[in-house]
Amino acid sequence: MRNHQQEPEVPQIPVMDTGEKRLNELGYKQELRREMTLFKTLAISFSTMTLFTGITPLYGSSLQYAGPASLVWGWVVVSFFTWFVGIAMAEICSSFPTTGSLYFWAAHLAGPKWGPFASWCCAWLETIGLIAGIGTQAYAGSQTLQSIILLCTGTNKDGGYLAPKWLFLCMYIALTLIWAFLNTFALEVIAFIDIISIWWQVIGGTVIVIMLPLVALTTQSASYVFTNFEVAHGTTGISSKPYAVILSFLVSQYSLYGYDAAAHLTEETRGADKNGPIAILSSIGIISIFGWAYILALTFSIQDFGYLYDPTNETAGAFVPAQILYDAFHGRYHSATGAIILLFIIWGSFFFGGLSITTSAARVVYALSRDKGIPFSSIWRKVHPKHKVPSNAVWLCAAICILLGLPILKVNVVFTAITSICTIGWVGGYAVPIFARMVMAEKNFKPGPFYLGKARRPICLVAFLWICYTCSVFLLPTYYPITWNTFNYAPVALGVGLGLIMLWWMLDARKWFRGPVRNIDGQNGKV
Repeated sequence: MRNHQQEPEVPQIPVMDTGEKRLNELGYKQELRREMTLFKTLAISFSTMTLFTGITPLYGSSLQYAGPASLVWGWVVVSFFTWFVGIAMAEICSSFPTTGSLYFWAAHLAGPKWGPFASWCCAWLETIGLIAGIGTQAYAGSQTLQSIILLCTGTNKDGGYLAPKWLFLCMYIALTLIWAFLNTFALEVIAFIDIISIWWQVIGGTVIVIMLPLVALTTQSASYVFTNFEVAHGTTGISSKPYAVILSFLVSQYSLYGYDAAAHLTEETRGADKNGPIAILSSIGIISIFGWAYILALTFSIQDFGYLYDPTNETAGAFVPAQILYDAFHGRYHSATGAIILLFIIWGSFFFGGLSITTSAARVVYALSRDKGIPFSSIWRKVHPKHKVPSNAVWLCAAICILLGLPILKVNVVFTAITSICTIGWVGGYAVPIFARMVMAEKNFKPGPFYLGKARRPICLVAFLWICYTCSVFLLPTYYPITWNTFNYAPVALGVGLGLIMLWWMLDARKWFRGPVRNIDGQNGKV
């Protein structure tokens, strides 16, 4: 009888995630916890774009510029060009699955000579855009809450309470602080909340899109919605039809970005080289369809176009979607309860959107701090020892966002300015890596699973030109004649801010800033 000697157990070597492997090849060690699935990443990306937060606050002004047809078809046109931007970014994301995303992409795609300057411009554009993005969500969320309070306490005609500017600012600050507080916890908490968000918006959006036209006593004809074009020269001061059409597209251009949120989380996503691009493109597809349906539901349900903007109406003429909802439910049920419930669904969308943008903004600040591109970088790049999230960067973003909102007390066009700054910074940041990808030698690009091949140049060209156009139109005046109350001061704010950043580069930063800093030795893989 043979003695069977027990063989020693061979320790199993854990299989390295493909995204982590690519991260190590790029010179970065895995520091953040990689626990995000495709669905969770998609949820955060979808929440950053969000169904309601782009359309709702700008719907009224865009409708007023050129009527319903321009607004409705504008969404289709902008969605078409957004796909070019998304496809170009998905290819780059597949090759560079890093938290710095756009900033990192710009540095590597532009090459050793122009890489530092490209990453400097991209990083600061993106940082400005994302932090201003938190402000847009806080402002629009406060505006929705203001309408909810007004309808809950009686309408504008029946002595309802319209929150004054100081209380509006308090709501703005409170939302910002809540988002920062929640982002201080582990990312898994944010991911769980964002899963709630995606169902909130899909189910809530479906309810609004279906219910609103059914509840409305009368609906507009298809010819009115799809073909009616009228310039409101008496209200907006704009008589040029092409100019009015350009401005009516702003709601779509403001709504259809933010899909890069998936790229910011690639160091925390499993299989990021595949799941990152899928999340980017899926977000664009979902929002394109649901957003158009939401616009159509609102437009078909209009009862009296002129009354929407009347300052003596039930919502004080301050928030057109709220008046459309009120007219529909009060007209049929003689009660504002249904409108209040749907406004609460919309407010929830702003809440979830602001939470997701805070997550993305903090990751960009963390990545830039890790590479010593922000003053006092050693503070902002610290990761919470327990929760493994960049908590200091979170609170820095919240503090700057609150400062952006302080002019609410004195200035009437704060939202216009913050929206313009957000869009130009955020979308402008897309242009740098896309342009670099377009002009770089193909032999220097290491493709990921999602690769465009020969199609990359025409796709990147269309995407780049569209981004340039989008940034340009957000600098235009939106009302005439131009006064202190109607002046879009975004060009001044951006000019001063970007001018100082460029001055810093020329005088000092160009001497030491080299873009993304490796934290793994390139030869032996050691930290």
